Amino acid sequence: MERFFATCPRGLEQVLAAELAALGAHEAKPVDGGVAFAGEFALCYAANLESRVASRVLWQVGSAPYRSEHDIYEAARRLRWPRHFDVQRSIRVDTAAIKSPVKSLDFVTLRVKDAVCDVFREGHGKRPDVDTQEPDVRIHVFLTQNEATFYLDTSGAPLFRRGWRAVRGEAPLRENLAAGILKLTGWGVPTPFFDPMCGSGTFLVEAAMMALDIAPGANRTFGFEKLNNFDATAWGALRDKARARGKPATALEIYGSDRSGNALGLARENLQAAGIAGAVQLKQMSMLDASPPAAAGIMAMNPPYGERTGEGEDLAAFYPKLGDVLKQRFTGWTAYIFTADLRLPKLIRLAASRRIPLYNGAFECRLFKYELVAGSRRREKK
Repeated sequence: MERFFATCPRGLEQVLAAELAALGAHEAKPVDGGVAFAGEFALCYAANLESRVASRVLWQVGSAPYRSEHDIYEAARRLRWPRHFDVQRSIRVDTAAIKSPVKSLDFVTLRVKDAVCDVFREGHGKRPDVDTQEPDVRIHVFLTQNEATFYLDTSGAPLFRRGWRAVRGEAPLRENLAAGILKLTGWGVPTPFFDPMCGSGTFLVEAAMMALDIAPGANRTFGFEKLNNFDATAWGALRDKARARGKPATALEIYGSDRSGNALGLARENLQAAGIAGAVQLKQMSMLDASPPAAAGIMAMNPPYGERTGEGEDLAAFYPKLGDVLKQRFTGWTAYIFTADLRLPKLIRLAASRRIPLYNGAFECRLFKYELVAGSRRREKK
């Protein structure tokens, strides 16, 4: 039984734990920023291929207590790195810590890199090259107050890079964050889905991929392919089975709109690049002019916010109008609004039934849930 740690956007740990358990993970334990779990090594193939929420899947290859940077170096020296990857592979080391007494994480990173290279030099007469941009093998070191844990990254490029994004809009949501939000809403076919401020279409692509059962990692490569224990036959069979189960991109009740024709063009290009353009219906219009595309459904949106666009005052005027549109036209729908602008619940003048803390990179955000029922749900002024 191997031990792994999957990272994810903060706030989505429980969603990721459920996802990994469904893939067969044992002892899936959510902690801040990810989920620790166990399973056979091939489980990391499935996690990388199928997880819509994980950012990376790390394979634990060692751990040891420490008191100093020298102890960490010695612990890294004791690990059998040549067993895991060839000296021809380039490497990168990253270090993270919680409550660690070390003075410099950069120095720890340097010492672990030295330890890995020393192991190869002593056993093979040469050392691997370091490549901080596009390494073959990523080594992660995590320090607590008194323990160092060493991981090999089985993902390579982060998992939100699905391979479908042909073009990026202004500050788009990361794909795994969008997928996690969709899972938090409980949405699934045949319930209609609508993103009225779709930008470059991240919610739309992720929703369509979920509806069509397209594995998010079916068309990309992974870090585990560079490791010595890579089983190409097992991986190929798993990937081919996932590709075969994907449904054709026939029209779904997934709708997107944006007031910007340029943004809508980006969404259309991304849907096309993902091979699912036929599944989503797009229309250019402002949210303030929008009408519901179905009698009921789930709506998710990520409005621009002041920290991102410098339009703080404009948004303060926009939010009350948005609230009016939702209340007057979208009775029967449930709206989810993801934003870092924590003024929104006061200015939109609707009562949120849930407020879920999430992070978009460094931005602390909230996912607000509004159940749009007949009659007023506005807060009474006191």
